[in-house]
Amino acid sequence: MLAVLTGAWAYALALFADRPAGLLAGAAVVAALLLATLLALRVRALPTPPGTRFAAALRARARRRGVPRQVDPNAPGRPRPRAPGLRPSAA
Repeated sequence: MLAVLTGAWAYALALFADRPAGLLAGAAVVAALLLATLLALRVRALPTPPGTRFAAALRARARRRGVPRQVDPNAPGRPRPRAPGLRPSAA
C-alpha cells in the first residue's frame, strides 16, 4: 500500500514539477508533512504525567461560571420574595 502511494505521489509530482527544483521542493514539503505527522502521533502516544488529570480538573473548574445565573424572580413556579415583617429587622 505504501509503495502504491509513494509511486502515485512521485508520478503526480513529476507531472506538476517541470524542473528539478520543483521536484526537490515538493519532496521537501512531503517530508516535512510526514515528519510533523509522525511527531504528532508520538506525542499523543506518550503517557500523561501524574499531575495532568488534577491540572485539567482545575482548568475545568476555573472555566465554569463563578457567579450564579441571573434568574427572573417573577417566573412561573418561583415563590414570591418575602415582604418585610411588621417589626424592623435586627440588621
